[in-house]
Amino acid sequence: MRSFREQLYCLLLEGVDGLLLETFYDLEELETVLTIARKETNLPIVAQVSLQEPEILQNRLPVNEALTRLEGLGADCLGLNCRLGPHHMLVALEQIELPKHAFLSAYPNASLPTYTDGKFHYEGDADYFRQSARAFRNQGVRLLGGCCGTTPAHIKAFADELKNSVPVTEKVVQLKPKKIAVESSTAKREFSPLQEIVKERPSVIVELDPPRKLDTTKFFEGAKALKEAGIDSITLADNSLATVRISNESLGYLIKERLNVRPLIHLSCRDRNIIGLQSHLMGLHTLGLNDVLAITGDPARVGDFPGASSVYDVSSFELIQMIKQLNEGLSFSGKDLGQKTAFSIAAAFNPNVRSVEKAVKRLEKKIHYGADYFISQPVFSEEKLLEVYEHTKHLDVPIYIGLMPLTSSKNAEFLHNEVPGIKIADSIRERMAGLNDNPLQAAREGIDITKSLIDAAMDLFNGIYLITPFLRYELTTELALYTKKRARYLRGNSYAENTVY
Repeated sequence: MRSFREQLYCLLLEGVDGLLLETFYDLEELETVLTIARKETNLPIVAQVSLQEPEILQNRLPVNEALTRLEGLGADCLGLNCRLGPHHMLVALEQIELPKHAFLSAYPNASLPTYTDGKFHYEGDADYFRQSARAFRNQGVRLLGGCCGTTPAHIKAFADELKNSVPVTEKVVQLKPKKIAVESSTAKREFSPLQEIVKERPSVIVELDPPRKLDTTKFFEGAKALKEAGIDSITLADNSLATVRISNESLGYLIKERLNVRPLIHLSCRDRNIIGLQSHLMGLHTLGLNDVLAITGDPARVGDFPGASSVYDVSSFELIQMIKQLNEGLSFSGKDLGQKTAFSIAAAFNPNVRSVEKAVKRLEKKIHYGADYFISQPVFSEEKLLEVYEHTKHLDVPIYIGLMPLTSSKNAEFLHNEVPGIKIADSIRERMAGLNDNPLQAAREGIDITKSLIDAAMDLFNGIYLITPFLRYELTTELALYTKKRARYLRGNSYAENTVY
């Protein structure tokens, strides 16, 4: 509010005749500003809100209630401005009672903007404003003006039409019949949420990236092999490292329909604005794809598509919040969606940082925003596994520990030096470096290293997240089978330890 106070004091020092507070979508913000202004001056104050829809504000508050609150805070004139043209603003005004002491105002836009030849412009006709002038007067408006796109011609049209008119002092509001409150139903899920599964038993999920080319034969071979290995979900990245791949939504739907495998769809903030993100999520809901991983995403400049730009309207925190709100049946802007989604929300965790403690603070923040469980970047040392456990054991939210089989020394060096969020222990890099001349032996060594990490991880965590390198699904299939076998062994030991002979 400091910047507002500075503007306010400058205006008052210049001797203005009144103050106009307009284009507020957030009622609480306008109430705060109005309270400050009213304490500083007795000048007339006009307070105007902008509506999300003709009847409500962005925070779902009925406009009548909002204007009553503004009048109570000392506004001399209150009403609506911006976003809506005359038609929709008149629809809103039909539901608005005349204030008890203040006057009513309206500043409509000159229609919605048109985008032509790289420029936005308004095509609203001044004569159309003239035709709507008496309708505004009949709704009790005493202060009439224009907002976006209006010109002196629009205001002159209002003035000419209403010249010598008598203001309306009484008004009968034709309230719309109240809708019968019907609690939105929640969509049914085909699969139990992963956060419930991993709390009850050891769970294995496997990342199988969508192909970069259009041939999907190997991808579906891998998906089938992983299903037969008994994994709980196949996760599909969203153009990871800003590299273009087949849409994970399409492949996720196909593996669900063809193989009855649960897809876990990664959703990045990089490629879609808020409109696109919500539309995409509504599409996932419609297709029955209820498991998502919310990530901020690698910036476009790291990828293989020159000229691409990053969007980042929101970060992963706000994306998690958006998805959680959809689960309440509300859009990001607060509109009723008519049905509650049933998304299970995973969030990313990078333990390969200098301060795991700081990374865990981010986890706690993501939990606050609504994350149900976490999936980590790949870990390459038992020491790091233990460190992660010690720093996260207080959390109630489960974690899938990421593990990725190395395929060669070159692969290890690339991951360690060039991929954000991945660090490989020197001892492992040295083991892989000694096998440069034997690709098969190097891959075998990568498998053995990962199996030892699985042994260590399963002593600490229930969730294992295997990452498939280069669509080499045979590697993660073997590791998935090993993990399932290890889980049976641990359950058997647990049973033996708790049996009285």
